[in-house]
Amino acid sequence: MFSYCADPSTLDTVHWFSCYLTTGVHMQFYGSFFMVLFLLAVTAPTALAFGFGGAMVARSRIPPLAWIGKGYIAIVRGVPDIAFFLFFVIALDQAFEWLRHQVKCPDWPEPVRQGNDFVVCTAAKLPLSNSPQWVHETYGFFLAVLTFAIVFGAFAANVLYGAMRAVPRTQLETAEAYGMSRRQTFWRILVPQMWVFALPGLSNLWMILVKATPLLFLLGVEDIVYWARELGGLKTNAFDYPHPDWRLWYFLGLLVFYLGLTRVSEIVLGRLTTRLSHGQATVAGEAQRKAAAA
Repeated sequence: MFSYCADPSTLDTVHWFSCYLTTGVHMQFYGSFFMVLFLLAVTAPTALAFGFGGAMVARSRIPPLAWIGKGYIAIVRGVPDIAFFLFFVIALDQAFEWLRHQVKCPDWPEPVRQGNDFVVCTAAKLPLSNSPQWVHETYGFFLAVLTFAIVFGAFAANVLYGAMRAVPRTQLETAEAYGMSRRQTFWRILVPQMWVFALPGLSNLWMILVKATPLLFLLGVEDIVYWARELGGLKTNAFDYPHPDWRLWYFLGLLVFYLGLTRVSEIVLGRLTTRLSHGQATVAGEAQRKAAAA
């Protein structure tokens, strides 16, 4: 980046580190932090949408729909995250390619399954081999978001399902007595009040999601853990910036990043809990009323 970085072997310590920490590879490392934040920003509402849909289906009065919702919650929550990520991404990728294969190559003479190999026509590959790098990265990121959303959506569905059941039944009956339909009661009475009951569980789920972001490495995404391991490993004189094993320092940097993100999350979630508890018949809401009356 700097003009004096042409020959790193001639630099003193300060200038050497200024050149070393501004290499193109380090810029990718810094960018991966923003990628993790962007993943969280996209995955959290997507998982919440999956969870809300799953909770609505699970509480359906139609038995087959309720079975589907409860089955989704039970099955996904019962499978270890790592096993799910390793299996589901491959299955999802192959499902997309198989669907494209049926559309683009209907006259394909060979079977798709050939022993342990999964073979589709070239036009059905995702992404195409001649696609630019950003397409490959975007596709991998899309699979990561979808996988995270399905996994954590099941946990969110369980939390929201319990929160819906925690809303006092008398309030729903009162709304029905005033002539509200079931749909009006759900959207105007149940949904607004359930969040205060769901927020503690969703807060824990957010923290778990933050800690799970290093699993991006299993999905083939070059995340902060990948770059910390690559940059911190032993570099011999064959590299422009040789150094001993510095992985400890890189991972300490990741520790600071995650602790800082956790602290910011605690502050935001605490303020959100206070706001949602206002006027509610909960312990937090009662504490606010007593504080206002004092």
